[in-house]
Amino acid sequence: MSKSKLPDLGKIHPEFFDRVIYPRLGVEDESVVMGPRHGVDYGVIRFGDRCLAMSSDPFFIMPEYGFSRAAWFAFHIVFCDVAVSGLTPRYLTIDLNLPPSITEAELEELWQVVHDESCKYGITILTGHTARYTGCNYPMVGGATTIAEGPVSDLRGPHLVKTGDSILITKGAAVEATGLLAAGFPKHFIKAGGEQFRKEAEDIFYKMSVMDDCIIARRFRGVRAMHDATECGIWGGLFEMARAGSFGLRIDKSSIPILPVVARTAELFDFDPFCAISEGTLIAIAAPEEAGDIVSAMNAEGIECAIVGEVLDNSEGMKIEENGSSVPLEHPKSDPYWRIAAELAGSD
Repeated sequence: MSKSKLPDLGKIHPEFFDRVIYPRLGVEDESVVMGPRHGVDYGVIRFGDRCLAMSSDPFFIMPEYGFSRAAWFAFHIVFCDVAVSGLTPRYLTIDLNLPPSITEAELEELWQVVHDESCKYGITILTGHTARYTGCNYPMVGGATTIAEGPVSDLRGPHLVKTGDSILITKGAAVEATGLLAAGFPKHFIKAGGEQFRKEAEDIFYKMSVMDDCIIARRFRGVRAMHDATECGIWGGLFEMARAGSFGLRIDKSSIPILPVVARTAELFDFDPFCAISEGTLIAIAAPEEAGDIVSAMNAEGIECAIVGEVLDNSEGMKIEENGSSVPLEHPKSDPYWRIAAELAGSD
């Protein structure tokens, strides 16, 4: 790969970060417990016996979803990344750089949802910036920083993972890819399988959050680390977690849940669901003696969850097992959702 090579769409390759971004992080500060790293969705600052976890993301609004649904998704995108820290999400700072085309009614609808979701999860909006600017356009209409807070003892992360720990996954593969494609390009689903197929796929939309998954996981002291399987899906998320914690893993591919509608969507658009964007899929690593109780607690709240593998010593590498064979887990590097969405844009 050329040093100047960047992906056509989606997140920048890890190799670029290692070469360009990570060596240039400003001044060092001893209060930083966890700075930027692959496989960790948040940074952490420690103050005495308490911590703040923070994460920044684009504020992603797709008018095609309807402003209420789009705002719900945007809110959860930005908060899921601090929810996986194990600390309690508390504050939101938000910058809205809105396109001139947005109307007062649309902005009011959008903001009502942000307020309602904040109230639901006990979150305070701390500060921000709101304006319309020429040159701004959907879906990236600004950015947000989310803040979670709690005692040091509540903090989870890859540094806590131990050999022999269990690996759990909620909801399954390609949740986000399915939900977004159904919301953005419904005619393709109707043409392929009728209105029922479209509805089943579109119903996945409100599964695209790990906020509730993390509330359950925080009850268990044995949960060591959590990660939301966003860009590059389950394979990307597992690879990044193992790299961040310097451990190996063994994954039984057949034990990873895949909803029938997700499998059908992946077949329709010809993509590998295991490397497709999957906001709402929580990857959790937990002490093996608590893994079964975590699965039961998730299932009791209507969240599908399965134990899919175990943590190995770093020297054993990352392995995917299927039908008696084993292959190395590699990072997908590019997510098929962005290519599919770009190809379909303007066709639905």
